[in-house]
Amino acid sequence: MSFLWGLFCRTAPCMSPSTMNGNTKPLCLHLNDAFFEKLVEVPFPLLLNCTQQIDCMMFLVLLSAAFLLGYVSFRGMCRLCVDEGEMVPVEDPAGPDQPAGGGVMYLGELRDMLKKYLNEEKIESTVRATHSTGSAEGNALASEILQNFQKLHMDHTWTDSHYATLQFPSRTQRNALWLVDAEGVELEEIPLDSADYCAYSAMGTVTGGVVYVNYARQEDFEQLRALGVALNGSIAMARVGGGVSFAEKVWHAQEAGLVGILFYPDPADIPQDPRRLGLHGNAAISEHVHLGSGDPFTPGFPSFNHTQFPPTQSSGLPLILAQPVSANVASKLLRYQLVGVACPRGWQGRLPYVRCVVGPEFSVGGRRVRMAVYNSMSPVLLNNIFASIEGKTEPDQYIIMGAQRDAWGPGAVKAGVGTAVLLELARTFGTMLQNGFYPRRSLLFVSWDAGEFGNVGATEWLEGYLSMLHLKAVAYFSLDQAVMGDDALSAYTSPLLADLIEGAIKQVCVSLHSERVCFTDKTRPLYLNSGAYSFTAFGGVPAMELRFHEEGRVYPFVNTQLDSAERVQELLQGRLGVVGRTVGELVGLMVLKLTHDLILPLDVTCYSTAALRLSAQLNQLSAELQVRGLSPQWVYRARGDYSRAAKTLQEAIKNTDIQDERMARLYNTRIMRVEYYFLSQYVSVVETPFRHVLHGRGDHTLSALTEHLALLRTQPQLFNEARFRQQLALFTWTLQGAANALSGDVWNIDNPF
Repeated sequence: MSFLWGLFCRTAPCMSPSTMNGNTKPLCLHLNDAFFEKLVEVPFPLLLNCTQQIDCMMFLVLLSAAFLLGYVSFRGMCRLCVDEGEMVPVEDPAGPDQPAGGGVMYLGELRDMLKKYLNEEKIESTVRATHSTGSAEGNALASEILQNFQKLHMDHTWTDSHYATLQFPSRTQRNALWLVDAEGVELEEIPLDSADYCAYSAMGTVTGGVVYVNYARQEDFEQLRALGVALNGSIAMARVGGGVSFAEKVWHAQEAGLVGILFYPDPADIPQDPRRLGLHGNAAISEHVHLGSGDPFTPGFPSFNHTQFPPTQSSGLPLILAQPVSANVASKLLRYQLVGVACPRGWQGRLPYVRCVVGPEFSVGGRRVRMAVYNSMSPVLLNNIFASIEGKTEPDQYIIMGAQRDAWGPGAVKAGVGTAVLLELARTFGTMLQNGFYPRRSLLFVSWDAGEFGNVGATEWLEGYLSMLHLKAVAYFSLDQAVMGDDALSAYTSPLLADLIEGAIKQVCVSLHSERVCFTDKTRPLYLNSGAYSFTAFGGVPAMELRFHEEGRVYPFVNTQLDSAERVQELLQGRLGVVGRTVGELVGLMVLKLTHDLILPLDVTCYSTAALRLSAQLNQLSAELQVRGLSPQWVYRARGDYSRAAKTLQEAIKNTDIQDERMARLYNTRIMRVEYYFLSQYVSVVETPFRHVLHGRGDHTLSALTEHLALLRTQPQLFNEARFRQQLALFTWTLQGAANALSGDVWNIDNPF
């Protein structure tokens, strides 16, 4: 019987029905030629006259032995029955890279399936103009994405709605700038584009001199103070860029005593020649200025119904005016010859006909600038669109992929490409599900609303489910701004995911410029405006945002009215689909690894390095600390405890039968919570939403502690011992708490205190 069935499978199409995922599909073990070479070693006469030459029972024994020999030798050579492009899984006992419980496909086969089904043409054709949150076009796009998810046969699709307060340009009054004389009489109005604004700017009118502040970084203001420049009551002129967001620039200007700030794109930073994919001189770059994320009028809690919460607002809302202007406007203001000291070295931009001085006075006596911002607040219904594929073994553990879908302009890079890649990943994983992919853990695909206003949709969802997400969310992958070029790849990531991207990138090469290019990743820390930042710094979920970009050249059209699919295609010389597919493949490979492996592949030892650097810095300053009666011993102890706990967990996993579902579950629970352990429990989520001591913002963070510590050598008169004691205590006990939690049960914790 085995012999006849083998011949039938070798010569006939797959006909035996097998029900998989509710669909009837052919299931057949295709035996390869090598197997039959083994089989024909059985003497042919035996097949003709078995009853005459030997007992039929002996024939069956020999035939069975040949069958088993062929199966054992060649069972791994052909695991997929291929018929007209369909990939149908064949049951096989669990191997070393398969899920426990007899999963049906090896990880390598799943990778091949992912690459087979990802379609660059679909990504390219799906990129389209996005729309502002709350607009009729934006709501129509949300409905379209929901319908697309529903067509992909996801296990679940739904809409998560919130009410948020957003800020838009006024429909009745335009933001404006004027040159005024010493008496405040308006001499000239400087025209501004009504579409350009900074969401969440303070509103009103201010008048003052102009101070050129370079990138408005903290170190820039320190240099201005050292030069003795009068800052109080002035208006800052700041360049876009410098590694800091608009919100951080506003915060620094506000702390320095300025009353307003103007942002402009300098040709030294952002290409200004429209003939070579650059901005034209009248283009401005918009960005929100809330030093935080989410709805600033419901800080720390979700905007499910904005009428039921007491009035409050985020401490990150600015108190000064902010407005973007074009390079032409900046040049017009600065070439009136500001009077003051010469710019520090390295501050000279490339505005034409501008001599670099810092101000704040104009050479024409008494002239100043008047600035007016008339933005208006509006409550808006937000809709986050969700789809999910439910895990088969641990459905309560989620790997999340998301992209914002809104933009102030066409938003091709800002939202269009990310949305297209998100939809293609959902389609690809859905197709894989129909062809034998059984994810161990659940996959979530999310289209976020109001990303332009500070990742409002994503943050409101995090705030609504914060108490459960650290128990369920394994990782988050942001697809925002994923394609801004094709020369280099950067990964903005939690260190817990660094090994994942390193593994995925070794398997992905792409054809660019008629060559086969394999990228090396540049792992960088998460930044404030990243779509992934809130997940880690606020929610305690490991997160990553990938970005292809041009080496040494900035994509100039982000957050402008010029960010169109046509310009992206021109930049990439028609390879938008290729690069978008590469992003999808990289994210897909990491998702497959996370949803496939029995033990989550997160590096729990990574945070030992950060604590070690602090220990080294404390050791260098031990003499200064001892004079003040300060001891770093608790930090040393906490660092050692965390390092030992992480290594002990790794060793325990190595020495345990990971096929034991109960033990695997226990280990994964501890691994999943590591990021959450570093959210400080000693600060208020309302006052300090980014509680992560390594990635967050505030006095409780490691960066604030080390900056303060450095004052012992540089400016000892500014060192505040009481503040330092509190900072050291907050960090130490957060680190110790992480070590204790990672150790597992309370009887495993070494507590000498």
